[in-house]
Parts: sequence; structure tokens; C-alpha cells
Amino acid sequence: MTVTLTAQEEDDLWDEAAQHNPPQLDPDSGIEIHEMPQELGKGHNLFVELYPDCWLMIWNREYRETVQTKQPEWQHPLQFGVLLSGMVPDSQGGVLGNGCTMISGSGVQREISGVCFNTQSYLGINLEMSAEWLTTFFPDENGQLPAELSFLVKGNDWQTLIYPKTNPAIQGVAWQMIHCPYEGAAKRLYLQAKSLELMALQLAPIVADRGNPKPSPRMKPTTIARIYEARDILRRRLENPPSSLELATAVGLSDRTLQRGFQSLFGTTVVGYLAEQRLLQAEQLLRERSMTVTEVAHRFGYGHLGRFAAAFKRKFGITPSQCLLGKKVILGA
Repeated sequence: MTVTLTAQEEDDLWDEAAQHNPPQLDPDSGIEIHEMPQELGKGHNLFVELYPDCWLMIWNREYRETVQTKQPEWQHPLQFGVLLSGMVPDSQGGVLGNGCTMISGSGVQREISGVCFNTQSYLGINLEMSAEWLTTFFPDENGQLPAELSFLVKGNDWQTLIYPKTNPAIQGVAWQMIHCPYEGAAKRLYLQAKSLELMALQLAPIVADRGNPKPSPRMKPTTIARIYEARDILRRRLENPPSSLELATAVGLSDRTLQRGFQSLFGTTVVGYLAEQRLLQAEQLLRERSMTVTEVAHRFGYGHLGRFAAAFKRKFGITPSQCLLGKKVILGA
């Protein structure tokens, strides 16, 4: 079962939970612990204001049911996100977790029809800050935001939303922040330092790439819309997908344009995207324990259980059978 909420409805549930179970506060470190609403699941969010206009949230949650939240168009702050377990796909094709981090720039966020939290454990880091704070900590020689970071601050324009690949260094710092060995004021100081390190690790490869731009084909808005339409068709027909040529014909594009568009927008081919979505859906079904491994494999076109198991383990770091038994996705998979 999927519970669909607006962003306001989700906020109201958290506010109501805080009224019944007031947040715990550590006065030395300034850390607050907010318990998760029982209607959604169990777990908590840990909040601390690291600097003025810069907040850290460590979230450790487990959802009872699949929850899909609708995000309106709004003025979004700057965020850096890392997940160590679980994954959060959205209706725009992005995925936080499962090998990807997130950098959500400040500016106007487009309306998102669905951000999905499945019945699994989530453990991660979220840093949220104002654009002014970024300039304070990363000024150029004139005290302004360096040009290579300007893509993070869009004002009243559409925000930049990207999902950089994770690496052991990023995961290591996030893990250190979650399992901070200090208490009180020392804990706050430690988290301040680690937050800057985490941001630097996420930004380093992006800034390097922007310093050596590679030419890329520009697509018309109508072409982009048709590629997203093709993506939606694939999502609706995971069990009986059209061929690449059939899909291209259905949305009025050539097969070559469709393939290049998928590579540009989603970083993979049509076949690769289909395989990715099938595995994500398979993982969800196994977590729900509504089907056997064999049934899930056959449902998504795997005639050989060995191939399904191999693909699943490459993706999630565990076997389908281990997933069915409730084992968590392995860190770094």
C-alpha cells in the first residue's frame, strides 16, 4: 500500500508528533532529537544548527508503508545529502542513495509529483544552508562567491539539482558524523569540521568538471518532454516493456535521439534505465515479502534465477534471498 501526502501534510504529522513527544535537547551540543510520527513508522531526525543559517540533520527512519510525498514549487535552500542505507527516487528521475549523493542548489524548485520512501531503513546526512552562508565560507579574493560555485545559487531562477556519484571518502565522513565519538561542545565542533569536509568531497569532482567543460548536444524543450514521456511509459510497463524502437515511435522520436536523450538526461541507455527500474521495483517487492524470489525474477523478465541474483547483488550488495529476509543494503554497494 502507498500513502500519498503533500509536503504540508507530512510537516503537520511531524509537528503533531513533536507536540505529543517533545524533542529531546542536549544543551551542550545544541542537538535536538525529533521522533518520527508513529503513523509513518519508527525512528528519528537529529537536528543541530552548526553555524548561523547552516543546519545539519541526521535521519534514521524506517517506514511502515510506502510513502510518496508531493513537493510544490517553492524557494529551495541549498542542500547536500548523503544516504548510507535506503534510496529515495523522485518523479523527475533522480535517486538519492544507491551509489548517488545529492546536491540541491538554492533557487526555485520545480514541482515534484512524487518523492518515494519505501518500507526500508534510511540512514543519512542532510546539510541545509542559505546562499549567503556559502559565500561566507567559500569567498573569492573579492569576498564574492567563486564563479565555479555560482551554479549552486540561482535566486529566482530554477535551482540546480544533481546527483553526484558517492565514493568511500564521502561515505566514510558521513559515517563518522553519524557515529561521532565525542559529546557536548566537542561533538558540535567535530560535526562543524566534518560538514565542511563532506561538502568539499561532494563538490570537488563537479568543480573539476566545470573547469574543463565538455561540449554536449542541446535538446529542444519538446524533445526533452518526449524523452520524459518515454521514461514514464517504461515505468508503467516494467513487466512488459516496449522495444527501444517501439518506444521511440510512440513518443515521436528517432531511436538515436531517444538513446542520446536518455544518456544526457538520465546518464544511461534505455535498456540500462529499464534494468535499473526493474531492480528497484524488485527490491521493493522483496522487502514487502509479497512474492518469492522466483516470482519476482520472472515478473521482471529474468528467466534464469542466477542472472537475477547476480544483477541484484551488483546493485544492492546483497542477494535477493537476503533481501527477502530483511537484510539491509550493504554500504558501498
